[in-house]
Amino acid sequence: MLHVPLLLAFFVPLQEETAAPRRLWSDRAGADLSLPKEEEAFVFGVFGDRTGGPPEGILILEEAVADVNLFEPDLVMTVGDLVQGYGETHQWLEQMREFRAVMDGLACAWFPVAGNHDVYWRGPQGQAPPPGEHESDYEAHFGPLWYAFPHKNAWFIVLYTDEGDPATGRKDYRDPACQTMSPAQFAWLEATLARAKNAAHVFVFLHHPRWLEQYGEDWERVHHLLVAAGNVSAVFAGHIHHMRYDGPRDGIEYLTLATVGGAQVGDIAAAGFLHEYHLVTVRPDHIAVATLPVGAVLDPRALSGELVEEVAALGRDFRPTFGRVFALGPEGDVAADVEVSFVNPSVHPLALDVRLDARDGRFRATPDHEHVTLEPGATTTRRLGLSRAAAPLDAAFALPELVVGVEVLLADGRLALPERRTELPFELSAFPALPRPASERVLFLDGRDDAAALALDVPDGPLTLECWLRAEAFASRQGVVTKTENSEFGLFAPDGRLEWYVHLDGTYAIAGTTEPVLTPGTWHHVAGVFDGREARLYVDGEPVATLACAGVRTKNALPLLVGADVSGSGGVSSPLAGELDELRLTTRAVYLAPFRPARRLEADADTLVLLHMDGAAGPWIRDASGGERHPTLRGGASIRPARLDGERAADVDGR
Repeated sequence: MLHVPLLLAFFVPLQEETAAPRRLWSDRAGADLSLPKEEEAFVFGVFGDRTGGPPEGILILEEAVADVNLFEPDLVMTVGDLVQGYGETHQWLEQMREFRAVMDGLACAWFPVAGNHDVYWRGPQGQAPPPGEHESDYEAHFGPLWYAFPHKNAWFIVLYTDEGDPATGRKDYRDPACQTMSPAQFAWLEATLARAKNAAHVFVFLHHPRWLEQYGEDWERVHHLLVAAGNVSAVFAGHIHHMRYDGPRDGIEYLTLATVGGAQVGDIAAAGFLHEYHLVTVRPDHIAVATLPVGAVLDPRALSGELVEEVAALGRDFRPTFGRVFALGPEGDVAADVEVSFVNPSVHPLALDVRLDARDGRFRATPDHEHVTLEPGATTTRRLGLSRAAAPLDAAFALPELVVGVEVLLADGRLALPERRTELPFELSAFPALPRPASERVLFLDGRDDAAALALDVPDGPLTLECWLRAEAFASRQGVVTKTENSEFGLFAPDGRLEWYVHLDGTYAIAGTTEPVLTPGTWHHVAGVFDGREARLYVDGEPVATLACAGVRTKNALPLLVGADVSGSGGVSSPLAGELDELRLTTRAVYLAPFRPARRLEADADTLVLLHMDGAAGPWIRDASGGERHPTLRGGASIRPARLDGERAADVDGR
């Protein structure tokens, strides 16, 4: 509840300040904010985005709070995205309480900034968001959308970057038209800078780094206002989830933070892709800024936009290319030279450490490893020998991996990229025959990192994706079978609801249920159908959701993941704990009306993949479609006897 004295402070004219004036400055009503004590010298912290990553990110935030308490700064600022958001009010309130409970463990005052995750509202399909979306929730529980306060010889100004399109109010951080500061906020900022004119430093905090090109040109007028003030030392932002330094520009330093528990877009800590926080030391005539990840301190001013982009591109795009696909004989035998090439796209030399990791001790690799220095723009090709005598494709079988360590050779040191592992491109010359087992077998998934992955190009047009599913429980974000990453298609089961995603003409068409339709511990047949005009969703043969939609499906090169959501790098996200059986992907609309699901599916001319889950050979599940598209088991995924509920057991026994 908002305290009455704070409300009064917002409306007392400046010339009527009392002997003990309030130091919080805003023309917005919001939750009371406890300000820090005023002392002469001070250090403050800045936290990046918390959200967009897995639920475990809250534990990283807890670690950051514990670490920062050791430094005893005067205060901690955030740069927004405090809660996951993009939901309804009851979900938002739960996430707010979780975030506040952790941040309130700080031994100092802390101050929020509103990000898109904190204010964007999402509800049932077709329901319009409330006015301002979650803005009123934010102000009631975190504080005003924009505000300022002085501390010692400095002022702190918090801005709001999701006011939306001034003409329509629509909120979309990707649209520059929605990244315009309103006349009301601009006038308030101008008045606040005048109020802070005698401060030695002014620090500005916002969520979106609006000075970057993708946000349009509106920041220019704000920048000129900050320059005219003459005492703005630095501007801090977040959102892009990696560090970046742009400045100084006209005497103002622009710094973008990475994350403190949020989703990571890279894994190169030394280039600013990490969980971190900033500590800022304020002196009368200058400031010092340091980044503190776990076990290291980085200088954010060393991370120019050019270097960050170059190293990010290396981490994302630097890949080995293989001369050919190697055949694995029907007895698991192989004798081949692995020909692998590398191209250095960087403007810096690269030091490579190249080796084969046999993993399965029945493979032999030579030589042990090779060291290569690759100049900018240069190409190198290496040949590594690999052999394996005939031996079963049993549970101990594992494909060899090419392991590449990469260091960027800079003038003043080396910047190490994470070691990259790539499975060698083998194919089975003949998949061993797998007899149908006497009792039902299924794909078992532990809900941690298990899945089956299949590289697959699915033609545009109608399709049907179906399987039998038995989950131990359903998470709030739950992948089932997916190829989605702002593209393609997938089945999801959040909290036991069912959703069918098809990405058409640049946006997702989603047919989904608003209430749970899947019961933990029970077998269900689920099917998503797209016929070119409509997306339909079936549970146990009954239609549960439909959506009129059409368009060209957006394609990607990611694998189809069975038992999880696929990440942008092809990894496992939102994995399922439970069992899957009888998966079939068909390039036509199989179901047009209610039906009785078959307990064992059959292939036809339009079937791309059919997995009976009858067994595995090494890491592969047999594809019974005839197309030889055999998925690979990941994590600890395995084929095991089914744990059947009563109805399913009767069906199987009757086969």
